[in-house]
Amino acid sequence: MRVSRKFCVVAAVSCAWSAPLLADDPRDPTMTPEAIARDRATIRRLNREQLEYVQRRDAGYARGWRAAAEARAARSQASDNDADYADMHADYAEQRRRYDRAVRDWQDDVAACRAGYYDRCDRR
Repeated sequence: MRVSRKFCVVAAVSCAWSAPLLADDPRDPTMTPEAIARDRATIRRLNREQLEYVQRRDAGYARGWRAAAEARAARSQASDNDADYADMHADYAEQRRRYDRAVRDWQDDVAACRAGYYDRCDRR
């Protein structure tokens, strides 16, 4: 026997609509005070469990955010160190160029002195 698609849809919709009707209603006159107290206790317990879950989840998020911030700070520090290294390298390169120029000038003075240009012998 084949069940029609329309019947399945109607059955699913009727189950979805009837679920709230079957739930406990605290204002239901047939509910006993014990049942109401049980419902309240269950709701409190569920709320407490949900609160604990949310606090654990948020604490995990906060740990992740702190770790990410620390990683960003470490990367920033590393890039600052890289920038410092680049500055030091540039300073060294400039000092080396000045030194090489001074050595060339000195060598030119020595060569000129040996060639007889004595005014360049005592240059400092």
